[in-house]
Amino acid sequence: MQDEIEFATEAEDLLEEKIEHAYELIEKKDYSKLKELLEDMEPADIAMMLEEVPIENVPLIFRILPKELAADTFVEMDTDQQEVLIRAFSDEELERVMSDVFVDDTVDIIEEMPANVVRRILRSISPERRAKINDIMHYPEDSAGSIMTIEYVDLTESMTVAEAFTKIRETGLNKETIYTCYVIDRNRKLLGLVTVMTLLTSPPDAVIADIMDDNVIYTTTDSDKEDVSKLIEKYDLLAVPVVDREHRLVGIVTVDDAIDVIQEEAEEDFAKMAAITPMEKPYLKTSVFNIWKSRIPWLMLMMVSATFTGMIISGFENALQAEVVLTAFIPMLMDTGGNSGSQASVTIIRGLSLGEIEFGDILKVIWKESRVSILCGISLAVATFLKILLINRLLLHEHVSFMVAFVVCITMCFTIIIAKFIGCTLPLFAKKIGFDPAVMASPFITTIVDAVSLLIYFSVAKWLLGI
Repeated sequence: MQDEIEFATEAEDLLEEKIEHAYELIEKKDYSKLKELLEDMEPADIAMMLEEVPIENVPLIFRILPKELAADTFVEMDTDQQEVLIRAFSDEELERVMSDVFVDDTVDIIEEMPANVVRRILRSISPERRAKINDIMHYPEDSAGSIMTIEYVDLTESMTVAEAFTKIRETGLNKETIYTCYVIDRNRKLLGLVTVMTLLTSPPDAVIADIMDDNVIYTTTDSDKEDVSKLIEKYDLLAVPVVDREHRLVGIVTVDDAIDVIQEEAEEDFAKMAAITPMEKPYLKTSVFNIWKSRIPWLMLMMVSATFTGMIISGFENALQAEVVLTAFIPMLMDTGGNSGSQASVTIIRGLSLGEIEFGDILKVIWKESRVSILCGISLAVATFLKILLINRLLLHEHVSFMVAFVVCITMCFTIIIAKFIGCTLPLFAKKIGFDPAVMASPFITTIVDAVSLLIYFSVAKWLLGI
């Protein structure tokens, strides 16, 4: 493990040195040496480097890259830089770059560009590729069809191994992956798959039908893209075939696209759990107005919902006047309840996203969280009692009676139990009725638990203190 960490650190240091050297060569305008340096770098690293280069210099640097490296780097660049390049390209340059970009990546680029740029891209693409792009763009945004690529190797069951290798050599350069080949019949129905390893270890005259694996894990064009990503993750696949309703092979979803979906979904969940509408652009490239627009609806909603908390406090005004010291413990009880509910909700949301928990497990979840909440409630109630005795009474010399301390501790225990119940059940019900469980995370649950904790607090106080 230590060796892996040291290797990763050395690789990062080497990359930083290369990037620094590249910046020096750019300043010196030594483009011949810069070209030699960039040829040994990964497309993602070149794209990262170009982010720090003045935007007017990007087209010039991009033009010195070899054809294939240029296309791969173009895919890795952010939308703003891609748009700058497209506008700077001649029609011939644009056609050359786009011809080496895979169809699914072309679709992603088109979806992010303004209409006038899209029209120019489409003009630079052959009618055949344009038709393929249109086919993919007709699928729903969150479906497997929208992220699949149609660039794969297909074989027929009657082929021999030798014939299969001939086809791979002829068409493989234009495919996104050649390690897994898919076997189809004359109607393009998916029959099985065969890997290059199987082909290499089989006799040249072996027939594909005899060596293929007909137990194929596949998905459909209208499947949710997040479910497809989980499928790839679960079975450690490099790609999963996509079929239509007639079981005809129409494309594949590769592992790199699955990683992008997982990352995108994770970012959306984090945003929703923080009560922010997910943003498409990075933070530094998002305008102040768009950031405001993503946050203000949630803040408005929580502000309005917090009104109920104020109404509860107003309703128990007489109780507070009788025992003013009760007011000092309100923030602690509300914060602890909110944190307890958030812990439970985040745990359940994670389980839902990973497929570890389903709505049918709700009774198991409640039973487990109830036991956890009782243990947490008793522990924190004891800690609160000691805190009141040692800090509030002895150090701060506050007049806190044992009965008030008992009220606070009882409230603490019940608040945690109810908060965890709310936190573990709301995401499950949200998933059941079709809402995103992440919406039920920290801010939303905290607002609900705040109101509940105050009701418990004042009810227990009126009951035990007789106020």
